Amino acid sequence: MWIRGSNDSTIVECRIHPNSSRDSIDGIKEDRLCVRLSAPPIEGRANKALIRFFSKQLHLAKARITIIQGEKSRIKVLCLEGIGTEEVLSGLSITL
Repeated sequence: MWIRGSNDSTIVECRIHPNSSRDSIDGIKEDRLCVRLSAPPIEGRANKALIRFFSKQLHLAKARITIIQGEKSRIKVLCLEGIGTEEVLSGLSITL
């Protein structure tokens, strides 16, 4: 499952598509949330853009979003502190 709750946080597994025309969610494919980012995958720019994107979409402080796996990979696992799975789904406008 691409999203799961863990204590008072939510774990989200996503696949990043850098160098896209705009930042957006591309749906769920292969049991991962597909996220398109306009930032290039150079010097951590895509990682910063991903955190900024989730922060804006979920109205969550950037300090509460951590990449716990996949710093240098297109497949990343994020920990979103202080937000439940239902809030993440509604904030990202995704229905299961």
